[in-house]
Amino acid sequence: MIAAPRQRLVVVGNGMAGMRVVQNLLRLAPHRYDITVFGAEPHPNYDRIALSSVLAGEKTLEEIVINSRDWYAENGIRLIAGDPVVAIDRMARTVTSASGVVAAYDRLLIAAGSKPLAPPIPGLGLPGTCAFRDIADVETMIAAARDEGRRAVVIGGGLLGLEAAWGLRRRGMSVALVHLMPTLMERQLDATAGTLLQRDLDRRGIAFFTNGQTEEITGTDRATGVRLADGREVPADLVVVAIGIRPNIDLARQAGLEVNRGIVVDDGLRTEDPNIFAVGECVEHRGQVFGLVAPIWEQAKICAAQLAGDETAIYVTPPLSTRLKITGVDVFSAGALAAADPADEEITFQDVARGVYRKLVLRGGKVAGVVMYGDVTDGPWYFQLLREGTEVGPMRDTLILGRAVATAAQGAPAHDPAAAVAALPDTAEICGCNGVCKGSITAAIAELKLTTLDAVRAHTKASASCGSCTGQVEALLAAALGEGYAKPEGERPMCKCTSHGHDHVRREILARGLKTIPEVMLRLGWTRPEGCASCRPALNYYLLCAWPGEYEDDARSRFVNERMHANIQKDGTYSVVPRMWGGLTNPRELRAIADVVEKYNIPEVKVTGGQRIDLFGVKREQLPHVWRDLNAAGMVSGHAYAKGLRTVKTCVGSTWCRFGTQDSTGMGVALERMAWGSWHPHKVKLAVSGCPRNCAEATIKDFGVVAVESGWELHVGGNGGIHVRATDLLCRVATEAEVLEHCGAFLQLYREEARYLERTAPWVERVGIDYVRRRVVEDVEGRRALHERFLHAQRFAQQDPWAERAAGADAGAFSTLVPAE
Repeated sequence: MIAAPRQRLVVVGNGMAGMRVVQNLLRLAPHRYDITVFGAEPHPNYDRIALSSVLAGEKTLEEIVINSRDWYAENGIRLIAGDPVVAIDRMARTVTSASGVVAAYDRLLIAAGSKPLAPPIPGLGLPGTCAFRDIADVETMIAAARDEGRRAVVIGGGLLGLEAAWGLRRRGMSVALVHLMPTLMERQLDATAGTLLQRDLDRRGIAFFTNGQTEEITGTDRATGVRLADGREVPADLVVVAIGIRPNIDLARQAGLEVNRGIVVDDGLRTEDPNIFAVGECVEHRGQVFGLVAPIWEQAKICAAQLAGDETAIYVTPPLSTRLKITGVDVFSAGALAAADPADEEITFQDVARGVYRKLVLRGGKVAGVVMYGDVTDGPWYFQLLREGTEVGPMRDTLILGRAVATAAQGAPAHDPAAAVAALPDTAEICGCNGVCKGSITAAIAELKLTTLDAVRAHTKASASCGSCTGQVEALLAAALGEGYAKPEGERPMCKCTSHGHDHVRREILARGLKTIPEVMLRLGWTRPEGCASCRPALNYYLLCAWPGEYEDDARSRFVNERMHANIQKDGTYSVVPRMWGGLTNPRELRAIADVVEKYNIPEVKVTGGQRIDLFGVKREQLPHVWRDLNAAGMVSGHAYAKGLRTVKTCVGSTWCRFGTQDSTGMGVALERMAWGSWHPHKVKLAVSGCPRNCAEATIKDFGVVAVESGWELHVGGNGGIHVRATDLLCRVATEAEVLEHCGAFLQLYREEARYLERTAPWVERVGIDYVRRRVVEDVEGRRALHERFLHAQRFAQQDPWAERAAGADAGAFSTLVPAE
């Protein structure tokens, strides 16, 4: 049998909607069409939802690409990027691009997307103004944020405007947001939730001008600010207009197709021309236009089926819910935002301290609308009740308290979040960003034998964008695989209090702007609100690392040695280790140590492997007095108890040794002065050897320095414990300043990316020395930025805990000077 010749499909638009149709079509009818795709941008298809993550510095363009150029080639698709279609000839069935490329079609798909709304504001076209719609806009905004002290004004308090404002704030700009309405996101939130959102973002450094009518963008050669209708002026080096979008209908109108607010399509997503289809933000279906991704994914599914020959496939706009991840604040809304008539009921719940707000609108005994702020865990359950029209009368009194309380009140078993996800119908939407329902995920797990979160993301896109549905996807994996589901190390739960792994929690702390342990536990759904001895120390460290100078260290969340600022011994006494910079000491320090030993009858004194003196057998009540007397001689804590920098071991180097090539002692002192007091995922030890004979054992330390004739060799990832690991050579440098910079950068990279209680040795093995070299050696600007972040954190870390407590030693208030164990 001779195969039927392929038809020609031309796709106008290389964005998410058009390419979703193509992806679906390749699964349904892989050999039906020869496909040509025209894109206005010079990039392959990327996730527009993740542009805010690129702006905020959390992702790169490469990381948000959905379909690489190789993908187009592998699927036989002709991609013409950076060359938009400017004309459609319906009689000849051809399209023509801006550069003159002509392509013939049998079927044409218009997925032209939308354009930013551009109100007639004087000065809108000045240099220094932009929209927030594509990667070019993001690059403009990033460039504007590079110089210190720059100011930005964002016009628009909807989702786009808030994401732009937060991204610019994360880039270090001073940001003001102007919004026409009295509250933010008025289409998705009621006044209370909008006010809570503004309060939270104001705390994070964004200034707001609500009820703000923009009269003019000021400036002559470039934008200098914004003037409001009430006369207020807001200075700016960059003005971003993000007040909404409108369907891009210009091409369809020129082709003589029916247009209204959007390109008018029927239930099969066809235009009035049966050979031309349209999907996405450019279309209008039954009087409705679309800006959310869920209905667009449904359009892509139906359109692909129609193109594959299934003319029974019909598009029906699904009930819509919005789960938004806005600058670290969770928001969920669906249905009616307010009561429409006196018979409707509004039920509200608010916990001001926790930043939680919920409102339900009941109509005829059923959920007609829901607005949630802060904690949106029960959003899918409320949406299921709304969509299915469930009678909620029996649960009415406890409904606002969430699924766990409401169902338990009806005699149901105690609520298990994982079981709740497993009990959802297959039609329940799990991933709002990519429109993925539960059935699609479970089917992919079963048919493709998927066993990891990354595999599910790759095949279904679920949780691949904002990541807020990660816990639900993991619950589906666990339900499908049972004991066969073993999370990779980075995804394994931190403890029994949560299903989240260390890496996920660290990402969420930064992405959501979480700044307290209770806030982390609330927003990420801890099952034990107080946490445990495993997760609390980890969260305390992650918050210290993420927000230096803002987060206040929680002593209750530290191990006993760190709480006591001394090492507890098996007999209940403590050892005290004063710091000796680079192993150097002097008569005054030695006399102070001798005097303290005699005065408090300390039974044992020992020289440590890190070239310091350890005082053993100090009684708990003696600790503040010992600290005070050692402080009087200028000695500070050696942090021998800390998940932080312990020692910098040195040899005598060129100062005394005939083999020494560099001043290793001076180098060690400089490193210790820079890094003392720094907190890390685990203990950290440094060493500097003055020649390759390596007397200081630098090649089994976390960061080791070995002097050579031409300068210094830098080594990382060593460990001298039970499992000895020799270091990897990081690089060679010539100057002491380079040693300090590379050391600070390496330590900061370890601080920011390692898991709590993970030494540098297993961390380097896990990520690979090549990765560390790329970040610390090859990326010069990145290295400097890491070093600067380390020095910034040190401004708040280099405080001696002994000195803080020793000042009150004579008062005898041991209960406050020495924490309870």
